[in-house]
Parts: sequence; structure tokens; C-alpha cells
Amino acid sequence: MTTLRNCAVGLCAILLATTASAQTEKTYRSPSGATLKLMLDDSNVGPEVTVGELTFPANTDSGEHTHGAIEMFYVLSGELEHVVNGKSQILKPGMVGYVKPPDKIRHKTGPAGAKVVVIWVPGDEGKKIAARWTKEP
Repeated sequence: MTTLRNCAVGLCAILLATTASAQTEKTYRSPSGATLKLMLDDSNVGPEVTVGELTFPANTDSGEHTHGAIEMFYVLSGELEHVVNGKSQILKPGMVGYVKPPDKIRHKTGPAGAKVVVIWVPGDEGKKIAARWTKEP
């Protein structure tokens, strides 16, 4: 877990620097109001990975679901209840959570909502999620 956390912290530092210079960010909104800002995807780094900034509104519940890829979260702000296969963990700023297929996952937020860096490997998963959401102008 420490190695994963150190990798995520290093990647987040790189991402923050990359985000400052990104010119082609795409933002999508879910029916529940969550927003996904894609920073790295197949349009700029290839299909191996997708990285985004995901903002969950206050008091939301994603419902139980699965992903066809590894999904990693690094919490920037707020708190995210990360429920994997029925086991709950509260993720606070600076903490990392992950799931892998075929884990069942559920994301819940309290009154503060949460902002996370999300990483999907392989990157197709980010594209599949964005396809179900509305593209912001």
C-alpha cells in the first residue's frame, strides 16, 4: 500500500504540472452532477491510461458497479467513502484507494463532496464512462 501511495503521489505531482499546460481538457457531467475532467487519455498519451479529475457533489452515492479496468483514486479534497466488495473505507485528502476487475465498487460522499485524481488502466474505461455522461461546453 505504501508503494502504491508513493506512486500515486508522484503521479499526482506530474499531473498537476501537466494540467497547467493542458490545452485539450474535456469535461463531462454525470446525471448525478459529478464532473470528470479528462487530463490524459488516448488523444494525448495513448490507450494505456486515462487520468482525470473527478468531482463528486455533496451527499451522492454512485450505486454499486464494476469496472473493466484498474481504477485508482487519490483524494485531493473532501471525503470519499470507498466501498469495495462490501468493505467500506473513508478516504481523506492524501489517501489512495483502488479497485480491480471484478471488484464491486460504490462511491459515497458526505456534505463536503470530494475531488479526486482518478486513474484507469487500461485507459478505455475512462472513455466508456465519458461516453455515458454529457460533454460540457
